[in-house]
Amino acid sequence: MLELEPLDQILGTRIHGANLSEPLSDDDFMVVLKALGEYGYVCFPGQALSAAQQKAFAERFGSLEINVAGSYQEPGIPEIMILSNIVENGKPIGIGDAGQDWHTDMSYSSMIAFLNVLHGIKIPRRDGKPLGGTSFANMVQAYDDLPDDIKERIEGLTATHDFNKFWEMMRREKGSSRPPLTPEQRAKKPPVVHPLVLIHPITGKKVLYANPGYAERINELSQQESDDLLRYLFEHQLQEKYQATHRWTEGDVLVWDNIGTMHNAVADYRADEPRLIKRCQVMADWILQSDLAKANGAEARFFGTH
Repeated sequence: MLELEPLDQILGTRIHGANLSEPLSDDDFMVVLKALGEYGYVCFPGQALSAAQQKAFAERFGSLEINVAGSYQEPGIPEIMILSNIVENGKPIGIGDAGQDWHTDMSYSSMIAFLNVLHGIKIPRRDGKPLGGTSFANMVQAYDDLPDDIKERIEGLTATHDFNKFWEMMRREKGSSRPPLTPEQRAKKPPVVHPLVLIHPITGKKVLYANPGYAERINELSQQESDDLLRYLFEHQLQEKYQATHRWTEGDVLVWDNIGTMHNAVADYRADEPRLIKRCQVMADWILQSDLAKANGAEARFFGTH
């Protein structure tokens, strides 16, 4: 039987009593699904998973993405990306994820992300304290707190999201080893359009679906109006009161909802402090077409713009 331990912050809960190396029962799966809708992210502590077991757990929630930056994948399991600062024989074994700006994974895809499933294997520590946390911001609460006139203004508007915007920003960061995207990679991830306001498929609540990493233009406005409104929305959604941070421990499996949150990897560890995390990204194809999403109107809100 699963036991939830809600955290004393705006987002997050630990879930005890799960062994993710084995399939969840249908009842336990629904407990996890509802916890994600309510808390934004869940942590399963003390898990020992192979890459294949991590993949099997993640794909219960939907189709898995194979990332366009394909050189940092688990050998034989391309659905798992390796996030690491470790260098072996002069070659990085993974792609670094620290020092990023706030973003929502896969908002740059025509089919957005539902979940990220990360498994912490090596966590850097200094003076006994874990480093490299993952911070989250609550986009359900951020929407709820918008002034009524702004809610009315953004209802029905859409934004263009571009993978290359974030990639180039990361390349400009000090010490980045990322090469520019090739024409072939850019062709695989052209700019896409999504509503500024989504309905969450689990809870039925409205979500502010814009992020500084990938959202670059509100399509129905002039460039100046778009720039001004996006600047306002980004400043609003990043207020400290909406934020919470997960402090990693080896064996943590962290699952977060990409529809109702934004996230940011905390860059507080050095290159000589090894970090190794393996990640699956789960697309929202199953959840947006589930009976739950249909009952909440989330399916119509998303697919009505495509």
